[in-house]
Amino acid sequence: MRTNQAKIFLGVFVSAFAMAAFVSPVFAETSADELKDNINDTQKDLKKAEQEANALKGELQNINGSITTTVNVIRTTESIIKETEETIGRKESEIELLERDAVRNRSVLRGLVLQAYYDAAETALPEILEEEDMFRALNDPEKMMSVADRMNGVLARIHAVQASIETEKGSLEAAKAEKARLLAQKEREKQGLISEKIETEDDLEDQLATIAQLQKKLKELNSDLNKLLGGSYDAKDIKDAIKYASSKTGIREGFLFGMLSVESRLGASVGGCDYKESRMSAYRLGIFKEIAKEIGKDYKKLKVSCPPKNYKGTGGAMGAAQFMSDTWKGYKSTIASRTGHNPPDPWNLTDGVMAMASKLANDGGAKDGKTTITSPCNGKKVSVKWETYASMRYLGWSCYALNNYSKTIQSLAGNYKDL
Repeated sequence: MRTNQAKIFLGVFVSAFAMAAFVSPVFAETSADELKDNINDTQKDLKKAEQEANALKGELQNINGSITTTVNVIRTTESIIKETEETIGRKESEIELLERDAVRNRSVLRGLVLQAYYDAAETALPEILEEEDMFRALNDPEKMMSVADRMNGVLARIHAVQASIETEKGSLEAAKAEKARLLAQKEREKQGLISEKIETEDDLEDQLATIAQLQKKLKELNSDLNKLLGGSYDAKDIKDAIKYASSKTGIREGFLFGMLSVESRLGASVGGCDYKESRMSAYRLGIFKEIAKEIGKDYKKLKVSCPPKNYKGTGGAMGAAQFMSDTWKGYKSTIASRTGHNPPDPWNLTDGVMAMASKLANDGGAKDGKTTITSPCNGKKVSVKWETYASMRYLGWSCYALNNYSKTIQSLAGNYKDL
């Protein structure tokens, strides 16, 4: 009886376990679908927010351009107004001098005429004129009238010049008034543009904050999805990272150990230069900035490899795998699918080792046996192990890669057992 009861209990337990096993995947699948939907929606929201942020950046750039143009117009107008004011001041001084000359000439003329008609005796007039002929001329009424006419002619010319200067001054005053009107208009435009700039900057700041929140949410959702699906993995140390990458790619652990030893001293030496010191190309720098933004780091503070000293080239290699930014971009989705880190981080040990293993596997590094290549040393056909071929592709096809680099890696591979 007790045996039958035990059998019944065991049957119920097994049935319950089987139901749990049946229900659990359905629940997990539904939850995963929901997370995927949330991820897709968040990605769409993020893309839209980034597009709006880019539009605001473009608008802000246009506003700054307009402000610069307006400020230049204001400076030019102010300069013209200042020059006009200085010219008007000079014209006023010229008019004042002409007025003084006219008064002085009238006074001299009046004195000469009066003295000539009412004072026949010898006066100081000859001393003034300093010519005997002029003295006699002043005692001759007709000649005196001639002198008066000439003096009046001089005065008339003075008045004509004065009138011309007055006219010119009036034109300058009108031009100054027009420039002052333009200056006031441009000042209003400048203030309007500054207000618009402040408003746009505020909008951009809000949009960037939204982008940061969406990026954080997306990262959390991807993390939740990876945990739910059991796809996320974080290695405890370099040995663990090598073992995990090997299990996912088929690359021999010792080979991967040798590669990492040569490339980055097992992840301990990942570069001592910043992006400027590395002299990376503008194309790679653009991708480098994108990678830094995706993982939430400041690209200016990230360390990369320095330019090589023994041969021509640039630095910029990242993390344990020493991937260039464009190479990382090509393997990013593969790395994410294998480590569960989305986006993957070049400076993360798990992601970096997985990146190296993925590239080596892509170049045949997990294959047994040998392959035939054309030697970069002498152009002859030679047979090499697939690991040698993959390591040569990793460094760059060269005689050094064949005779030195790949051999060093193989000599170090056996040390993995002591790690």
